[in-house]
Amino acid sequence: MAGAPLVAVEIPLVGDERHKNWAKIVHEVDSSKSSGWAFVGDFIATGGIQDVPAGAVLVIYGERGSRGNPQIEARVYQANSDATLSHHQTAKGRAWARTLRDTVERLLDVEPDLSLDLSFISDTDLMAEARRRGLVD
Repeated sequence: MAGAPLVAVEIPLVGDERHKNWAKIVHEVDSSKSSGWAFVGDFIATGGIQDVPAGAVLVIYGERGSRGNPQIEARVYQANSDATLSHHQTAKGRAWARTLRDTVERLLDVEPDLSLDLSFISDTDLMAEARRRGLVD
């Protein structure tokens, strides 16, 4: 994903903000682990807009319910080049990490389509932007 453009996406808050919740951009999966530690990557904030690389695989974790008996939910998303998220899988309960692990590995093995459809922008506007950026004379 090196060199992928950054896109501003809304990272959902899973669960209740009063309980444990986190999100991570996953770079690789440690198949020897079946817990959340299997997902190697960078933590990002939930419940707001974050800049992530287009094509990034995200694991988002949250809890709701009582502190003594939390209800766990985790989701796998992939960031699209149009600044949207594609939902791939949801898991609930204590086995959430192992349940999601194969999906995350599969998504990391597939090269994402980072192309943008700019056909709705006029040639004049595209050239003006290229000139503004100093890409053409």
